[in-house]
Amino acid sequence: MTSSQRATLRSLAMQMQPMTHIGKNGISDMLIKQIDEQLESRELIKVAVLKNAEFSAKEIAEELAQNSNAEVVQVLGSKITLYRVSKKSGIKHIL
Repeated sequence: MTSSQRATLRSLAMQMQPMTHIGKNGISDMLIKQIDEQLESRELIKVAVLKNAEFSAKEIAEELAQNSNAEVVQVLGSKITLYRVSKKSGIKHIL
C-alpha cells in the first residue's frame, strides 16, 4: 500500500466509529471471525482497544491483520484502522 493510499484510508476512517472493542478477553477465534465479516462487508473498519486489554494496540493490530489477511492502516492511541479488499463482487473498492 502506498503512502497516498494509506492517507486516503486514514481520512475516510476519521469519521468512523469503532465497530469492535477489545478488552481483557483479548483476541479469540470468535473475535477474528467477527473482524473478518466486518472487513468483508465494509473493507475499512476501526477497532478500539480498551484500557483493560492485556496487550498494546500495536500488538493487537499486528495480530488482527495477520489473522484476517488485512493491512493495518493506522494505530492511533487505542484505535486501530484495518483495510482489506472484499471478495464480494458487488462492493465498490475504496482504492
